[in-house]
Amino acid sequence: MSKQTDSIFVPKVAIEGIQTVTPMTITDPRQTRQVVSAGEVVGPGIFQRCLNMVQYYKKEKEEDSGWLVAGWIKETLGRALLEQPMICGRLRKEESDGGELEIVSNDSGIRMIEARIQMNLSEFLELKQREEAEAQLVFWKDIDEQNPQFSPLFYVQVTNFQCGGYSIGISCSILLADLLLRTEFLKTWANIHNNIINNNNGRKLPLFYLPGLKNITASSPNIIGSNSSKNSGKTLIFKINAETDQSLGGEKWYREVALTCLDEAEKNLGSEMGADFSLFVNESLEAIKVESCSNHGVLKPQLKLNKESLITAKWDDLVGANEVTFRQGNKPAYVSYWFRSILGGIVFVIPSTEEKTCKVMNIIVTIPNVKA
Repeated sequence: MSKQTDSIFVPKVAIEGIQTVTPMTITDPRQTRQVVSAGEVVGPGIFQRCLNMVQYYKKEKEEDSGWLVAGWIKETLGRALLEQPMICGRLRKEESDGGELEIVSNDSGIRMIEARIQMNLSEFLELKQREEAEAQLVFWKDIDEQNPQFSPLFYVQVTNFQCGGYSIGISCSILLADLLLRTEFLKTWANIHNNIINNNNGRKLPLFYLPGLKNITASSPNIIGSNSSKNSGKTLIFKINAETDQSLGGEKWYREVALTCLDEAEKNLGSEMGADFSLFVNESLEAIKVESCSNHGVLKPQLKLNKESLITAKWDDLVGANEVTFRQGNKPAYVSYWFRSILGGIVFVIPSTEEKTCKVMNIIVTIPNVKA
């Protein structure tokens, strides 16, 4: 009986409401972001990959709840999107030049999902199979490969636990993941959120408060039907001073650094990347380079880095989500991150926002799990 908690039944998450949140004003002028393919043509995996993050919050005060937080999010996120409208844009194929991909800030909006689960937050966090179960706490629908202009690139899901605690789950297309991290969008949004709550002229309830619109105590038939398998892998994050050795030149330097970090990650994690992986390089906010790589016949990296130049980091060091509060200083009890990827591993190169005088790069290496 002592092992019963190992196989405890995890209830399915039920969706109570779905809404689209758009920027408060029209984005003018429109912004675009090129998806530049290097080497081989980018395969369909680019439409299926995303960065997932779940922040877990305990119920600190009687008036606190995920339903209230979600209601306020619908008011505050629209203002935050003004700071980074690309997040609520859409991916499209250009009519000329062989149908190259680009993202346009057309204000189509992000999807906001409210959900509930019949389980206490503390029980959920103690589950041995939590890493698999928490896939229900984020919503993601693969981008339509033929008509990508109709698919959202960003989802927010607020899930209410039985005890009054809640989680905020984010799914972001891998093509925008660097924008989410590099521009510190979460911190900007949280600051806007708290300012609006603190200066709402005494209004206790948000305009969009789901319990006031429907009966959320009844059984809901809207069980989550998205890709609810976590299907991630092992991730290691590196930081490197980009000025240590760029004698190889631009793109070759990035590739060599990626291979160096990949080689180091395989040693540290005790796993191999496998035959194929994707390399994402972000040098500017206007474009992201994507390259399909193969480990078959690839030579070991030639770039030799000093140990002082290559240091490991944590997701929290890169994202800072463990300090993000959406309600009266209530910090997350726990934060989980992962790349969802079903077609090979990922190496992501992103400039850091920490250093202004020297160019510091973050290299994220995700090696997929090997299924027996």
